[in-house]
This record gives sequence, structure tokens and C-alpha cells, in this order.
Amino acid sequence: MTDRVKVSIDGGVAEVRLNRPDKLNALDGGMYEALIEAGDRLKGDASVRAVVMSGEGDAFCSGLDAQTLRMLMGSHSDGAGPLHSPFAVASEQRPYGIANRVQYAVWVWHVLPVPVIAAVHGAAMGSGFELALGADIRIVAPDTRMAIVELDWGMVPDMCGTHLMTRLARDEAMRELLFTGRAFTGEEAVAMGLASRAAADPRREALKLANEIAAKSPDAVRAAKRLLNFARDTDAEHLLMRETAEQVELFGAPNQIEAYQARIAGRAPRFIDAKS
Repeated sequence: MTDRVKVSIDGGVAEVRLNRPDKLNALDGGMYEALIEAGDRLKGDASVRAVVMSGEGDAFCSGLDAQTLRMLMGSHSDGAGPLHSPFAVASEQRPYGIANRVQYAVWVWHVLPVPVIAAVHGAAMGSGFELALGADIRIVAPDTRMAIVELDWGMVPDMCGTHLMTRLARDEAMRELLFTGRAFTGEEAVAMGLASRAAADPRREALKLANEIAAKSPDAVRAAKRLLNFARDTDAEHLLMRETAEQVELFGAPNQIEAYQARIAGRAPRFIDAKS
């Protein structure tokens, strides 16, 4: 995993660094596997309270590796047609519940029990932009270059992008970006609702925010993320029932009591690790 993605944990904050700077952190088979391995590892770590994802070098992620795309395109050269290509077969397999392998490299961050903050700089193009969408929060450098470029290659976003992006920005804004593939800046992303805020040093700001989150009750933070994810795909009746169920589970538990007592006493809380 350290070859493609570096993971370190300090004070409950896990830092995930895409580590292919010579290729602007482009996604190839090794990167997909490393992202999945890192996400699955952190999913099972009860000590983790927040995650910051960023890229080494000059970019967050430039998108699909050109050589990987050439390899996928070459799988059609035998005349078998797209439905019989190795890529199509792999895309139809669902070893991760609702997600296939490439989708899960993004989806694993969306379903991670704790908040994930993407610190985006340089470029986040195509599937690199979709990877950033898998985070709960995006902090971007103002001049970051972003685009949904799949239509330029005769394809569509296939790494959860259509599900995630249409819940962030206005429908017509997303249609324009998808249909045209035009590049937009980090500042534009904030204005459209695709990023939380712009910062000259996104990684520093993301780590600061992650540590702020890590200081809160890990049980409550995890419950809040479950509720927000659940709210995306359910109706009000089920959401209200889920709110009650989560609140009942939290109320009176050790970390909720500690949060209350620390707040009343004006001191820093001392939480125990969340239940996995």
C-alpha cells in the first residue's frame, strides 16, 4: 500500500496521501487496489476519528492513467465488442455490495464510518474529481483545475460520480460540466457547491478541521455521518425513524455523558474510542 498510497495516523486523524507524484497521482490498477486497501483498513480501525486525503507532488489526482486507458481500449481490438471485453466483465462484477472494483475505490470513502476531508490542489480531473467527491468535505486551492472529462473520451463517469455530484450542485450546473467537460477552478467549485471552501494550503486547513472533528465524541460523529448518508437515499419517514434510533443509541452512553460533563465544566473532553 505504501507504494501507491501512504497512510499515517496521529491523534485519531488518519492522513491518506496518494503517492504517485511523477504521474500526478493518476489512477492505475495499483492505485485502485491501494485506495481500497487503505479504506478497508481504516474502516475497521476504531481509533480513527477523521481522515484527510491529499496528493503528493503537484496535483491531487490527474485522473485515469493514460497507459491504463490505452490498455482498456486495447481490450476491444479483438472485435469481440464492449460487452465481452475484460473491462466490461470487471465492471459488471459487484464484489463490494452495490459497487464494482473501480467504484469502491471512491465509495469506500463515502461509507467510511468517520468524516473524510479531501485537500485538493493542482488538478482533480475526471476520475480524480470523482475520488474527491467520495469525501464528505472538499477544501480546494483557488487555482485548482477540475473537470469531468469522461465525455471527451466517449465515456461517462463510472466511479460513483453521477450519484455523488448531483447531490451537491444544481442539476443544470452538473449537466453543463458533464456535457461540455470544461475545466473549472477551485473557486468555481466552491461557488457551485462542489467544494466547501478554498484555501491557499488545503492540506493544512484540512488537517486543522480534522483535528477539530477528532476532538468531538467519536460516537456522535459516526452517528452524524450515518444519518447524513442515510438521508441521501431515503424518505422523511424513514429518516426521522433513523434519527430517533441513532439518538437513543447515543443518549446516556459514555461518550455522550463525557461530552455533556466536559461542556458544562468548560474543559476538553476525554473520549473513549468508538465502537467499530
